[in-house]
Amino acid sequence: MIAPDLRGRGRSQYDTHWLNYHPGTYVDDMWTLLHELSFERVIVIGTSLGGLMAMLMAAMRPQLLAGVVLNDIGPEVDPIGIARIQSYAGRLPPVRNWDDAAAQMKMTFGLAMPEFSEQQWLTFARLSFDEGEDGVPRLASDSKIGDAIRSIPAPPGATQAMWLALGQLRNVPALALRGAHSDLLSAATFERMQREVPSLVAVTVPNRGHAPQLDEPDSLRAIDAFLSGLPE
Repeated sequence: MIAPDLRGRGRSQYDTHWLNYHPGTYVDDMWTLLHELSFERVIVIGTSLGGLMAMLMAAMRPQLLAGVVLNDIGPEVDPIGIARIQSYAGRLPPVRNWDDAAAQMKMTFGLAMPEFSEQQWLTFARLSFDEGEDGVPRLASDSKIGDAIRSIPAPPGATQAMWLALGQLRNVPALALRGAHSDLLSAATFERMQREVPSLVAVTVPNRGHAPQLDEPDSLRAIDAFLSGLPE
């Protein structure tokens, strides 16, 4: 299994040209990564942005994908969720310690994971921050990503193009998960996805917003069943 950090995130380098922070560049990076690793066929599990990438990859090279899992994302995103992401991306203030980092994550994502314990928020923070040499946590992402989200307009026809990309999943086994309270993937869009791709396995994860963490019992059961049903 490979779990790549996209450019500008985690252990990957930051891009000096922040306009490159968009799905087209990320997908090109994935093609390069898969080529370098000599992987000829993969299952793609994508949360949010990763799911957009998975749809684009399926549209461009469906023969390389043995299966796709879309986590709380579809061809059409709800403006309410986009506005929420734009409001905080690249704008969160610095924190002083890990307790502050956990509190910041709870404040930002609390509605999506309402029953998280304090320990779970601390674990969530440790997945989102790196610790500097001074021991102070710092968000593990380039703040310029927020500028890209707010500044790069979607090209005309982008939503229709993504619906066409989703249509390619008629040729690729696919599972779609949706948080029951998601503000990014609406129930109406989720239902339309199932109409557009009748073979799509659709599962709603209770008590989650955007996005399920994929460790929930419902998420794990759905993913395990989906993967076990794929051809060898």
